[in-house]
Amino acid sequence: MKLMIDEGQIQVIRRLYDVFPAEGVTTNPSILAKTGRPPYEVLKEIRAFIGKEAQLHVQVTGESREEMLEESRRIRRELGENTFIKVPVNREGMAAIRLMKQDKALVTGTAVYTRMQAYLAAQAGADYVAPYVNRIDNLGADGIQTVKDIHALFRNNGLSTQVLAASFKNSQQVQELCLCGIGAATVSADVMERLLKNDAVDMAVSVFRKDFEGLCGQGKTMKDCG
Repeated sequence: MKLMIDEGQIQVIRRLYDVFPAEGVTTNPSILAKTGRPPYEVLKEIRAFIGKEAQLHVQVTGESREEMLEESRRIRRELGENTFIKVPVNREGMAAIRLMKQDKALVTGTAVYTRMQAYLAAQAGADYVAPYVNRIDNLGADGIQTVKDIHALFRNNGLSTQVLAASFKNSQQVQELCLCGIGAATVSADVMERLLKNDAVDMAVSVFRKDFEGLCGQGKTMKDCG
């Protein structure tokens, strides 16, 4: 399972890339709005940092298939052909996915809440679909199970589309989907940090250091002890 960062602030992306094995960045209109900066300025900064080979997912905002297709062409001109165009899986979005695939674009079907949305987007040619785990939970369904079902649906029907799970509230949800081998998960900065944070680990490291300093002296490490 690939890990991606769901973020628009370049300083946050840099901090996470410094530690975590992230393979790309996803954005949406709300994430870009939080930066308070021109969208392409933000996105070009992200692209320059992660490199042209890494995945960058950018969402269209038009309501018609024609608007979405034109947005897709502008996004790819500005950010490179290895930029995934996020398209909401509704009526116009479904038509737009087919047009974009004819246009040789990489496409992520987004705002996915149901198995059938995911299946139809995959049949239309989407490279990824992005089910919203926590938002599905908030509707009274089971977000994790829905993602697992979508993953199985693709495999059982011989579809090459991958799952890009989104909208997590905790690290346990990410871990559970990692165990079932979905294609990718995009995770916010706070959830990403919690994938690694563990007070028991910090305590163990503190004890090891204290014991070692008792042997070799305050501040000593393996590079300067006898």
